[in-house]
Amino acid sequence: MRFAIFGNPSTAKTCGQEQQFFRLIRSLGDEISVDSSYLKFLTVTLGLDIPYDNIIGNDDFTADAVVSIGGDGTFLRTATRVGSKGIPMVGINTGRLGFLADITTDRITDAITRIHNGDFTLEQRNLLQVSMNGLPEGHTPYALNDIAILKHDISSMIQIATSVGGTPMITYQADGLVVATPTGSTAYSLSVGGPIIAPGTNVICLTPVAPHSLTMRPLVLPADETIRLDVTSRSHSFLVSIDGNSFSCPEHTAIEISRAPFKINVIKPAKGDFFATLRAKMLWGTDSRK
Repeated sequence: MRFAIFGNPSTAKTCGQEQQFFRLIRSLGDEISVDSSYLKFLTVTLGLDIPYDNIIGNDDFTADAVVSIGGDGTFLRTATRVGSKGIPMVGINTGRLGFLADITTDRITDAITRIHNGDFTLEQRNLLQVSMNGLPEGHTPYALNDIAILKHDISSMIQIATSVGGTPMITYQADGLVVATPTGSTAYSLSVGGPIIAPGTNVICLTPVAPHSLTMRPLVLPADETIRLDVTSRSHSFLVSIDGNSFSCPEHTAIEISRAPFKINVIKPAKGDFFATLRAKMLWGTDSRK
């Protein structure tokens, strides 16, 4: 089996088991390819002796499984590099929350062994795609979590004229608008009042950020709808954030958001329970009076 390994080159995101992890894969007789920046971090910064076969220098790589070592942010960045390749992904959590990178360090051996043996299930996750003029170089148009339209920090609220399927729907007067996938429903969208949506649900959610009117509520749409946005602002500019990577745009930049033409395959080495994860990670349903 061929593993492609990506990770967060930060000492704060190490799990202390990196060397054992690579040696486990080698003991199974599998091929190891490592992202160049992560390999440099492991060998130079941490001084580890890491077995590997290939170095990944760009997005032109192949593998049977991709492993992301870090937090959910690392998983998102790795997903953009996997892109439309269709290679199944799994995340080892060395961060805090771990909705996407949900393999805890004490489960590494079991998870990798199951993947080696083909003992896992796949969850397909929709992505969003933004079409616009002026997408900066180095920014991907695809988002696994969300695409957010936001005001600049010190500016007044913005107006976001929104149409769905070519039909004018509403003009949001707010600090912004989050367009989220079910995967992203437990991220930024949730923090600004959006609904929790189970993975695999074929929808897109629009959640306004600090709307001027209480009538502007979150809206769930079929995933095959196309959303068009026209933004006006007193500062004559606004921010676009694609999975947390932001850049500034001039007002009236035409933006179109739709479902991406491919999906990300997420490996689940053991039977997962989304609602158990909500209870464990977010204390969902916990009664603080007890």
